[in-house]
Amino acid sequence: MQDASRDIEKLENAFWKSLVERDVDAATALLAPKALMVSSHGAMQFDPPQYAKMLQDPKHGLLKYQLSDMDVLFASEDVAIATYKANQTMAMDGKELTQDVVDSSTWVRMGGTWKCVAHTESELAKNA
Repeated sequence: MQDASRDIEKLENAFWKSLVERDVDAATALLAPKALMVSSHGAMQFDPPQYAKMLQDPKHGLLKYQLSDMDVLFASEDVAIATYKANQTMAMDGKELTQDVVDSSTWVRMGGTWKCVAHTESELAKNA
């Protein structure tokens, strides 16, 4: 499973890179036809076209990031859950915000291709 874990890590990094670059095609190619996101803003379901619209919002965007402590759990041969910490700097309504967060992404192999079906993000406690 070592190679499979590396594959998931590469996909996770590719997704974050696509956010910084606002690369809609790269980001949406990694998403399942229906996906779910949970953050401090609540829970939401979306499809690739809806996600593309969010990614193109000029008021909000990821500026830079660093991922660490990545771990991948395979619930089955076709389901992988990546957990990790991220330090991210975002543009929010014209202001920069830097946060330390803990994230998880659930990837499902569909037709031989890994797709992200769910992503969660929580701000890391200051003493964690």
